[in-house]
Amino acid sequence: MNEMIAFCGSACQQCDAFAATRDDDDQKRAQVAQLWSKQYQAEIKAEDINCQGCKSTGEIQFNYCHVCEIRKCATQKDVQNCARCDDYSCEKLDKFFEIAPENKKRLDAIRG
Repeated sequence: MNEMIAFCGSACQQCDAFAATRDDDDQKRAQVAQLWSKQYQAEIKAEDINCQGCKSTGEIQFNYCHVCEIRKCATQKDVQNCARCDDYSCEKLDKFFEIAPENKKRLDAIRG
């Protein structure tokens, strides 16, 4: 199976929200919500933990996808992910890389 990489470089199959949705696991959703609420200093509820990937056009997306500036930009530019963008790496992405440095490594590898 090909690895699904989000616009920002997240590896979807490694994401706990993606796994909780795939497995329809409410206990995992609650655990992820609790962890992410602390990690990102935000109020995240178990019912928010539903995701089939930010590239999904269906209704099953993590609630943050609807306001994510990186996703919005990549969608408007119609790029596979940010590594394929002519403006890589932009200010929005650089700020995100501060909390997700592994995503930068992943996108850098894709970019070649």
